[in-house]
Amino acid sequence: MKRQTSKKVEEIGGLEKAVLCAEVAAAHKAERPLICEVGEVVGYTDYFVICSGRSTRHVQALAEHIEAALRERRIKPMGVEGLMEGHWVLLDLNDVIVHIFYHPMRAFYDLEGLWWEARQLELSQIGASEQ
Repeated sequence: MKRQTSKKVEEIGGLEKAVLCAEVAAAHKAERPLICEVGEVVGYTDYFVICSGRSTRHVQALAEHIEAALRERRIKPMGVEGLMEGHWVLLDLNDVIVHIFYHPMRAFYDLEGLWWEARQLELSQIGASEQ
C-alpha cells in the first residue's frame, strides 16, 4: 500500500508575502512596485502592495504571475477582484492586499497619497534582515 505524503505548508509572515508579491511583479516588468505598511493606519490588513502595468493585458498577466507564485507556496487569495477588466486588480491575501493598476488608474486613485501616513518601502529598501 502506497503511503500518501503531504507537503508541509510553510507559513510565511505578512512582510515576506508582500515582498514575494512585489518581487514577482517587478520580475514581470511591473512599474514602480511599492509596499505600504498600513497595519497601524487601517484595521483590516497589514500591507498593501501597489504596482502598475502598461496595459490592461499586462495588469492581468501580473495578477496571474503573482497568483502562480503564491500557489507554489500553497497560498490562495481570499478574493480576487477586477481580473476580467484589467483596470485595477485586487488580490486579498488577508494580511496583504495587492493592488495592480493600469497606469492611468494608479495616478487617478493615488493610493500612495491616500495612505500617506503609512511607511512606504521600495523593493530596493528592503534588506534581507527584514524578510
